[in-house]
Amino acid sequence: MLDAYRDVKRRIDALLPKLFADFPKADYEIRPVEAFRAASAAGGSYQAPSADGKRPGIFYINTHNLKAQPRFGLETLSLHEASPGHHFQISIQQELTDLPRFRRFNGYVSYSEGWALYAESIGKELGVFTDPYQWYGRLSDEMLRAMRLVVDTGLHAKGWTPRAGASSTCSTTRRCAESDVHAEVERYIVWPGQALGYKLGQLHISALRAKRAGAAGRRRSTCANFTARCCAMARCRMDVLTAKIDRWIEAKRQPAPSSKG
Repeated sequence: MLDAYRDVKRRIDALLPKLFADFPKADYEIRPVEAFRAASAAGGSYQAPSADGKRPGIFYINTHNLKAQPRFGLETLSLHEASPGHHFQISIQQELTDLPRFRRFNGYVSYSEGWALYAESIGKELGVFTDPYQWYGRLSDEMLRAMRLVVDTGLHAKGWTPRAGASSTCSTTRRCAESDVHAEVERYIVWPGQALGYKLGQLHISALRAKRAGAAGRRRSTCANFTARCCAMARCRMDVLTAKIDRWIEAKRQPAPSSKG
């Protein structure tokens, strides 16, 4: 499994220049989740590099229950947790030494997780998901996010009991291991609203890119500038991100000053 993810890393790294112009200085490694926390950990997660860049980021893969880790999830999980997802956004943010520390190391779910979902959404444009099996994995993860929205809302707004309403929704909506069902339900018991932050953030970032592309009259060529701009702003609230992107779009609309006279 670890070798498979390392192969995906090599393939994605080679494709990134198609859509990205700025890259983090720090690299990332792929490691198994430590045994002491594997039973309750997610299938994959990301740990940021050290602030000085001497220690790389870590893309953790949970090898506790191999049957709960289908091969069709390789590409979408890598896009989300590593490059160009969390690793890009978090590492570049930490490298912005001209910003105050609370901007470099703070986080907002809608921005950080929204960015990671946005990174998944541009996978085909990047050149990933050429294997229909991996594309199925992408769609399966979209189903997971839809299920989470229902579970998150059911637990905290509808009065669901964790082991009845929430667990049955997970089990019947998406084919996944029982260990995954328990992990997802427990996650949203203790983290209200995170699932909502994921999807709302991604929808907002995607809409901002479409707005920028519409203003520029093209799509692909604006991706590198847009993604670089988002990463360079560091994690922030969606209203702050919107205001900054709107000002950037407006500045791009202004005609260049004449060199005559």
